[in-house]
Amino acid sequence: MRISIYHLFLLFIAGLPVIAQQNSNDKNFLLDHFEETSQNLENEISGLSSEQMHFKSSPEKWSISQCIEHIVLTEKMLFEMNFSEMKKTNNPERKGEVKIMDKEILEVMEDRSKKFKADESLIGKGKYNHPLEALTEFQEQRRMVLNYIQQTPLETFRNHITDSPFGPVDAYQSMLFIAGHSARHTLQIEDIKASEGFPEKE
Repeated sequence: MRISIYHLFLLFIAGLPVIAQQNSNDKNFLLDHFEETSQNLENEISGLSSEQMHFKSSPEKWSISQCIEHIVLTEKMLFEMNFSEMKKTNNPERKGEVKIMDKEILEVMEDRSKKFKADESLIGKGKYNHPLEALTEFQEQRRMVLNYIQQTPLETFRNHITDSPFGPVDAYQSMLFIAGHSARHTLQIEDIKASEGFPEKE
């Protein structure tokens, strides 16, 4: 399960061109994107009814409730993976091997023309009936991630390189992937709301 989700990340970056590294030299870009994606999700689901939360444009499609549950489950899993990797010894001598830019991770994550199948354990069951309960769990999970980012020096993120079948990435980029994943599924929620037959507001 963990391998399949991480490979999703690696498959995203596999097709990117090799270019000179031009990444952020502070944590603001990372923190700002977490804040932006949190606010965007809240804006999209605030005020939705239970009927709207559970609407499906077709039987095989996800509901908004399922999308949010998937975001929460996946963020928890990805953060635990990254936290575990960060316990390993830093290897700054490999920084020059990282070729992907931070912004490219976000660009490919938000490209929903590329479809991927989620692991069964990360598919939401539709447990959220109202936006408030969904946002409460989402924000609780986000607080753990943000606290960790704020308490961890930038150099620690940038100096921790992990291997993949397609090349090295640093821990900062692995954290950025979490925010990008949320952005991807917030776009999915926008699509659901724009679907034919989406219930009117009560």
